[in-house]
Amino acid sequence: MADLGAPVRVSPLIRFGRWSFLVVGVAYGAYHQQRLAKREVGIREIEAQQKVIRDAKLAEEKKRNQEAEAKAIAELSMPTKK
Repeated sequence: MADLGAPVRVSPLIRFGRWSFLVVGVAYGAYHQQRLAKREVGIREIEAQQKVIRDAKLAEEKKRNQEAEAKAIAELSMPTKK
């Protein structure tokens, strides 16, 4: 393994810059996450309202299909007259 020597001293200005960018990045991430969370709450409320409507339509369609199927079975089970 090669000897790399002693580590280089990093300038305090560079260290301050690195830490500053880290803190700013974390703060921006928290702000952005909060903003997206608020938007998602609104979207979920809209989807919940649409789900009620969609479920009602699906229940009605299912009922119509069951009635049509029952009618078709009744017609098929009746003997044909010749």
